Amino acid sequence: MKATHYLISYDISDDKRLRKVAKIMEDFGVRVLYSVFECHLTSVQLEALRRSVEPILDPLEDSVRYYPICERCEKHIEHLGRDKKLLRHKEYDIL
Repeated sequence: MKATHYLISYDISDDKRLRKVAKIMEDFGVRVLYSVFECHLTSVQLEALRRSVEPILDPLEDSVRYYPICERCEKHIEHLGRDKKLLRHKEYDIL
């Protein structure tokens, strides 16, 4: 199953909800800014992430945005400053 690069940002107004969402995000990607993560996710992983985050959110106060980045655009990502490398999830075949 092919993974897509995502930039995921969130704005959570409550500290307790914020910590819960951040902990979930850390299981799926790399924090690149305080409330921004880069993730390589399959469609199954993306759905699992959404299902994990959604019940925590207060839809009247909080926001999570998922931005897919195409392969062509991913090659043109530029970075300055402290290096936060994205950990790509490798797929393995069990023989």
